[in-house]
Amino acid sequence: MMPPTKKAVFFDRDDTLIIDKVYLNDPKLIEYMPHAFESLKTLKDNGFDLFIISNQSGVARGLVTVENLDLIHAKMEEDFAKYNIKFTGIYYCPYLPESNHPDRKPNIGMILRGEREHGIDLKNSWVVGDRLTDIEAGRRAGCRTILLKTQYSRHKDQGPQAHYEVSNLKSMAEIILRS
Repeated sequence: MMPPTKKAVFFDRDDTLIIDKVYLNDPKLIEYMPHAFESLKTLKDNGFDLFIISNQSGVARGLVTVENLDLIHAKMEEDFAKYNIKFTGIYYCPYLPESNHPDRKPNIGMILRGEREHGIDLKNSWVVGDRLTDIEAGRRAGCRTILLKTQYSRHKDQGPQAHYEVSNLKSMAEIILRS
């Protein structure tokens, strides 16, 4: 079997690609982070597969329905498609933090699904997120990591350090393309 050769960027969703509305349950309320479209388009045009990996405990809490979560992701796919951006995969973990489910970040189940289902080379891939659970998952999976610290970031977690920290998605794309 051939070793995986595709490079990817695995993005957290809330406060990374879209502004976190805390248990978003309505696709009409999606607001994108600044530079989201042009930054992901640049990565896609430079050969990166793009994934969303998102903890969604609102499902287990009864605050978000799976149907609405699917509609939110369909709306995001539709909006990004207007810029010729297609996500290779959108994965979410609907379980509570205390479940320690293999898919729940900082565990790496969603990243490993992307690797397995799409032939991703994790050593040449990135994880981008606003929480240190994203960074820890990326490091555990053997990816390089970028912590996005913006005006929207509310989380002051303690944990492993990211390879890079940026204040916006444009800087994130520049770092990935330089590396």
